[in-house]
Amino acid sequence: MPRQPTTHQFDLFSNSQDGRTLPMPRWQALPEGTRQALTRLMVRLILDHVDGGNPSQHEARHDA
Repeated sequence: MPRQPTTHQFDLFSNSQDGRTLPMPRWQALPEGTRQALTRLMVRLILDHVDGGNPSQHEARHDA
């Protein structure tokens, strides 16, 4: 018997009227640490885009 997944990934491009699609969680319902981490990631994504930098190169610099 196949194992049932214990986590769910949201499909951002699915039909929201589809009964199989999980609803997105409300921002306020997310734990504070999750909201802070997502905010930092979004800011970094936006700044990397504005700078025109390659995110993979940005990652490599931080690992060194």
